Amino acid sequence: MEESQRELFQKNRLRLVCELQVEPLWDLMLDRELFTRDMIEDIQRAGTRRDQARQLVTDLQTRGKRALPIFISCLEATGQWDLAALLSESNTTLTQQPDPIDIKPVEMIRSGGLRSTDMKLPIKPLVPGSYTSKKDVPQGAVVSTQTQGGRDTSMVGQVYTLNSDPCGYCLIINNVDFCASSGLSSRKGSNIDCEKMHNRFQALHFAVEVERNLSAKGMGAALQQLAERDHSALDCCVVVILSHGCQASHIQFPGAIHGTDGASISVERIVNIFSGSRCPSLGGKPKLFFIQACGGDQRDHGFQVSSNIPEDKSPGSDPETDATPFQNNFDQPDAVASLPTPSDILVSYSTFPGFVSWRDPKSGSWYIETLDRVLEEWADREDLLHMLLMVSNAVSARGTYKQIPGCFNFLRKRFFFKTK
Repeated sequence: MEESQRELFQKNRLRLVCELQVEPLWDLMLDRELFTRDMIEDIQRAGTRRDQARQLVTDLQTRGKRALPIFISCLEATGQWDLAALLSESNTTLTQQPDPIDIKPVEMIRSGGLRSTDMKLPIKPLVPGSYTSKKDVPQGAVVSTQTQGGRDTSMVGQVYTLNSDPCGYCLIINNVDFCASSGLSSRKGSNIDCEKMHNRFQALHFAVEVERNLSAKGMGAALQQLAERDHSALDCCVVVILSHGCQASHIQFPGAIHGTDGASISVERIVNIFSGSRCPSLGGKPKLFFIQACGGDQRDHGFQVSSNIPEDKSPGSDPETDATPFQNNFDQPDAVASLPTPSDILVSYSTFPGFVSWRDPKSGSWYIETLDRVLEEWADREDLLHMLLMVSNAVSARGTYKQIPGCFNFLRKRFFFKTK
């Protein structure tokens, strides 16, 4: 859908949510191939008529540029003339314009990019006494004042215990191929990310499982099945998600992840599947989420600073994004926050909310490649938060367009991976 059409839905969103009668629309939208049956069922599960209308307006913005005229025809066929006229009148200026080139916002490609495999920027030290590669540590330098096996033990009582082997389950969801009706492109290079994460977490003593090409409903089911397992004998749980993503309204955790059918599941819902009340056998234990997906469709051009960090400009491949349009639900002033307290949870995002996340078709995503490299180099001596800072620092130095990972941290203690 074109930007002007999405703006049209946003402009009239409140009236649509208040007045739209959704029940008579389902069969028409299915017959006219505006949505698949699974997508319609997902919308119907949103709740009340108002909730369904809100979700319908949101999902319409992820469809192609023919979605608006088809939806208007459905409104007319069901006698909702006022709403049809509202959208038609507002859309008049669009029909008067020359037909633009159909560039899909979900697959924005930059020409003249970088070859990720050729680029090995140093992961710069973040604090005094910290080095990003063991070979960078000067001879005789003191890395930590109190160490045991290379780790700082000055706060032993504030470190999560990982004694079990395996120390926990690691579920990787790798969405590569998307349905044609979703309007989402194939995520070339994601299999490379998947293999890296599989090998890395297996080396870190996790029982790794991979699920591929899941719909939004399938993603929810796989995550629910993981949460319903007995984790009593385990010390941790890890979820890695590789997919297209979008910006979405939230209370605690931003963003949403697309299934291969084009429907989405919010990060907030994913995290809360593993809350203490829903997954008691993981209560008090760290639950880690690593998400490689766009947080929106904005491109960050960065800003100039005085820095000695080299910017990679090597040509070769065309990095792609995992972006789809912003899902805005700001018509919900009466929404009530009633989610469980997210204790012992860390969610690591590949990019800042609202911005794209770059992926090289030949070597995988910037975020996963850097995360894997940092874990390989430093997991035996640094805690997770420190390593994620290293990842953010390194990724932020890459490319003409910019990207910076970040995290929402609700861990209560320091977390060290098991490496021996």
